[in-house]
Amino acid sequence: MATHQPVRVRHPGDLRDFADSLVGLVIAGLVMLGFGGTIYKLIAPGGWFAQLFDRSIAGGLAAMLALIMIGASAWLLRVLVSVTQRNRCSELFVYVFGGVGLVYAVQMLMKGGV
Repeated sequence: MATHQPVRVRHPGDLRDFADSLVGLVIAGLVMLGFGGTIYKLIAPGGWFAQLFDRSIAGGLAAMLALIMIGASAWLLRVLVSVTQRNRCSELFVYVFGGVGLVYAVQMLMKGGV
């Protein structure tokens, strides 16, 4: 005679699901902080673009043209890149900006800005 093992039914309110959601929320927050902080550092009055143009107008325009060309190349290459490689690039985006967001968060905590 075979004995039947009881089956454990997972409820949507399990602690693990809550922890997974919380970790996802923290990662999304760090990515947003990293991306937003990087954009702010680019266009702020004393930011990276302002520093480029302070040295010389030609150097700043050359740097902006290089960035535009890199962006246009990435936009045009999306046709040639497979879905697997695009997924890998999107994961890299999340990891890089999540790390940058963590750096910005630590800087804000050290300055007492939060």
